[in-house]
Amino acid sequence: MKAQFTTRKLDAYFRSLLDIEGFAGIDDSQNGLQVDNDGSEVSKIAFAVDANLETFKRAAACGAGLLFVHHGLFWGRPLQVTGNHRGRLKFLLDHNIALYAVHLPLDKHPQAGNNAALAALLGLKDLEPFGLYHGVKIGYKGVLDPPIPVEEAVKRISFSGRPPLGVFPFGPDLNRTCAVISGGAPREALQAIEEGLDLYITGEAGHSVYHELQEARLNMIAGGHHSTEVWGVRRVMEHCAEELSVEGEFIDVPTGL
Repeated sequence: MKAQFTTRKLDAYFRSLLDIEGFAGIDDSQNGLQVDNDGSEVSKIAFAVDANLETFKRAAACGAGLLFVHHGLFWGRPLQVTGNHRGRLKFLLDHNIALYAVHLPLDKHPQAGNNAALAALLGLKDLEPFGLYHGVKIGYKGVLDPPIPVEEAVKRISFSGRPPLGVFPFGPDLNRTCAVISGGAPREALQAIEEGLDLYITGEAGHSVYHELQEARLNMIAGGHHSTEVWGVRRVMEHCAEELSVEGEFIDVPTGL
């Protein structure tokens, strides 16, 4: 018999795994259960990076009762229930699918997080927190031993062989030190420059840092916002399978960005 859980029990589990409360005053995302179901027990959870209608349809098609995402529907201020937002909410309610979102707590988590996963893919050693954001370091930096070229780093972090958004090979041929922050953190390259690192990896590129990278001789990989953030939701899926014995399915809806 498949394991089944109410959304209340799943919420308690996710809060025990991820430091949701610790980011309450920092994260614009309204982390946690954003849309509840009618009280039915959940026997399958879908996992995805973004909350959007295509993902919702695929979650319904695979029989998921809850969808866990990195980017939810609610950010900062309340939204009027109109247009696309209304359509998304209506679909979830019509199909009795709960929506659970975790943003920065998932980026930072030392085991299940996006940045910890990227660091592991790269083989970073001697990990330390990196990337100050509202007083919290959400990324990681470490040592590459043996050193590797930028091209090898691209291969190691690539999801399903997808190319990065951009590669800026302005630094040394072999990288001995590296920092990672998934998603949209191009400006944090300046912190990598300040700390004298060889390579910085994030999701998005930024016009405003291009010449800073070039003049400071820092290598940077913009791996893609979506592609650098598939890792955290997939790791949470693995935790759910191991600790809850609940069925999970990863839904891949890449944006190319």
